[in-house]
Amino acid sequence: MSKLLAMSGVSRRTLLQAGAGLAGGALLPSFGAPAFAVGASDQPPIGTWPEGSKGDTVNVGAAVPRTGTYAVQGEDELKGWQLAVEHINNGDPLLKKIAPKVTKGLLGKKVNLLSADSAAKPNQAVQEQQTFINQNKIVLMTGSTSSAVAVALNKFAQREHVLYVTGISGSNDTTGKDCVRYGFRQNFYGETAANAIGPVLLKAYGKNKKAAFMTPDYTYGHTVTKSVNEYLTKNGGWTQVTDQVSPLGTQDFSQYITNIANSGADVIINVNWGRDAVLSVQQCKQFGVTPKMQMVIPYQIPFLAKETGPELMENVYAATDFWWTLEDKYPLAKMFVEAFDKKYGYKPEWGANNAYMSFAIWARMVSNAGTFYPPDVIKEYEKGEKFDSTVGEVYFRKEDHQLVRPVIIVKGKAPKAMKNKEDYWEVLEVVPGAPLMQKPDAFGCKLGEYT
Repeated sequence: MSKLLAMSGVSRRTLLQAGAGLAGGALLPSFGAPAFAVGASDQPPIGTWPEGSKGDTVNVGAAVPRTGTYAVQGEDELKGWQLAVEHINNGDPLLKKIAPKVTKGLLGKKVNLLSADSAAKPNQAVQEQQTFINQNKIVLMTGSTSSAVAVALNKFAQREHVLYVTGISGSNDTTGKDCVRYGFRQNFYGETAANAIGPVLLKAYGKNKKAAFMTPDYTYGHTVTKSVNEYLTKNGGWTQVTDQVSPLGTQDFSQYITNIANSGADVIINVNWGRDAVLSVQQCKQFGVTPKMQMVIPYQIPFLAKETGPELMENVYAATDFWWTLEDKYPLAKMFVEAFDKKYGYKPEWGANNAYMSFAIWARMVSNAGTFYPPDVIKEYEKGEKFDSTVGEVYFRKEDHQLVRPVIIVKGKAPKAMKNKEDYWEVLEVVPGAPLMQKPDAFGCKLGEYT
C-alpha cells in the first residue's frame, strides 16, 4: 500500500494517507463531503475549528518516537494508527463494531494521518504538533510513548483547544494531576497495573519479601514504582530495599545491577521501558542476578520477549494492555489480530492495539456528535456510554477522561512451551478495570474549561 509524501516544508515528516486501494486514485472511496465544517455552524471558531474540517479531508497528527530508546514501540503504534485510518476511510466491519455510525470516511470526509518523529522528547513533540496545527489545521493530535510527552501534549492540547488522545502513557499523572479537558487516555497506567498484578505477586511469592525496583527517571517511572510499592507494602508487608533510578536512554546498567545484587532483594521489579527495559533485562541475566532473583515487569513493553528472547522472560509475571491470544476470548480482538497480521505480517503487540483503539474510539465520538466541533466531541466521551472493544465492554470516566478497561496479566512461556514463534506469553487473567482505579479526584485531576 503506497504512502504519499507530504513535504509541508519539513523533510522528515511523512504524510500517511490511509484508505482502501491507496495504490490507485480511482480506487479511493468517494467521500463527497460539502466544502464546509460539519455541524455546530453557529459556534464561534475554536482551535482549528472550523478551518480544519471545511474541505473533503481532515488531518490528524501523530508525534511519535521513530528514533531513540522508544523507537520500536513508536513504529508499532504508527502501524495501529495507519490501520485505523484505513478502516475509517473504507468503513471496515471491525471499525463499525466500535463506531457504528461510520460509513466511508468520518462525517463524509477522508481522514489523513500525518506523522513526525518526536524522539520521545516533549519539546520536540510539541513543536511538531504546532507545525501540524499551523500548516495542516489538524483536528486531532496523538503520539507519546513517553508519559513526559503525553503530559506536555495534554497541556498543549488544552491551550490550543485541539483534541489529544495518548499513544502510550503509563503515568498516573496523565489522567491525574496533569489531566485536561482536551485529553483522553484509553490504555492502563501505574495504579491499575499495581492493583492488577499485586495480588498475583503475593500469591506467587508470598508476603514479607524484599523488592528491588528499577525506575526510569521521569513521571511514568516514578508513579508506577510508587503505586506498585505501596500496594505490596500495604497488602503484603513487602519492603523496598532499593530503588535504582536511571536516566532515560541508559546503555550500561551495571552500577544499578551491582547495587541490586548487594541489596538482599528477593524480587526485582523492573519498571524500565522500551530499549531501557530490553538492556536492563539482558544485563541482569549477564550479571547473574536473574534468575537467582525473580524479575517482575509491572508495565510490560511491546516486543520485550521478542527483543530479549523468550528464555529471559520465562516465568516472568507482567501486566499489559493487550495480547494477541485474546482473540480466543473477544470477537473484536480476533478481527483486529487478523486484519493487522494480514497487513503487516506479524501478530500485533499492545502498542498497535492501543493506537488503533484510540482512533476507533475518536471516530465513534465524532460520528455520534455529528460534528468536529471540539466541545461537542468531548461531551460525547463524557457521556460514559459503554461500548465494545478488543478487550470487552469499556467506557470513559467523565471526571478524568480515563477509559475504564481491564488489565491483562501474563506470564512468560518457556521456549519449549511456545506453540509458534510469537507465542511468548500465557494470559493468566483479565482483571476488570473499575475496581483497579482510584477515585477520579484522588490524583488531583481538574479538567479545565471546554472553551
